[in-house]
Amino acid sequence: METKVLRDIGFTGGEIKAYLALLNLGSTTIGPLVGESGISRSKIYDVLKRLTQKGLVSYVIKQKTKYFQAAEPWAIKDYLDNREREFKRQKEEADKLIVKLELVLKEAPKIKEAQVYESFGGIKTVHEHTYLKLNKGEEYFYLGIPAFQEEKYHLYWQRDHLRRVKAGIGCRLLFNQGTDPNILKNRNKYKYCDARYIPIQIETPAWIMGYKDVTVIGLQTEKGLAIEIINKEISDSFKRYFEAFWTMSKKL
Repeated sequence: METKVLRDIGFTGGEIKAYLALLNLGSTTIGPLVGESGISRSKIYDVLKRLTQKGLVSYVIKQKTKYFQAAEPWAIKDYLDNREREFKRQKEEADKLIVKLELVLKEAPKIKEAQVYESFGGIKTVHEHTYLKLNKGEEYFYLGIPAFQEEKYHLYWQRDHLRRVKAGIGCRLLFNQGTDPNILKNRNKYKYCDARYIPIQIETPAWIMGYKDVTVIGLQTEKGLAIEIINKEISDSFKRYFEAFWTMSKKL
């Protein structure tokens, strides 16, 4: 008998064998059913349970023994009708869920772009993006500048401050405590720059830099690493952290 259609609508091979065997046997106990279907006794009960849930097998108990019987073949159509109704219900629930998820997605912060830069050169590249977005009179901030930096970093920042002053861009810098006071004095000698100590004791090679919709998380380690994130909500969040520390800091 061609049984492909039964497989197509969701019946397993074991379920098909058991159902056809029951049609041939009529009301029967497990023993004859195992022999007729070729399904092992260890598996037949699970198969019968699934067929019962589908509405295609029923049983009665006579003298403490279960007798199983196949439902009329038209019950297959009832099974399909039930599946169709369940599918329709699930689709309606999915439609409601999709609407909610779209609202969540709409309200969630969206990262337009995230880029990773490696090495000292990468850190310089990320910093110099400020000149592409900032206009005269605008500023950037640095939070958590590490106390120790290799000499190449100091030389770069000193040259860059000259460029920054010519561009009319301001900056506010919060250095980690323990930084050589001469470094802060050096930065403060440049126009439009205010360098201070962060008002809490913290030691980490990581720093945060921000302006407009840009946030940069940097690691000024031997290799050097910077992650640039373009997202206004994230940038605003880190700016609030910076402003809280800045309010507690003291001008040198």
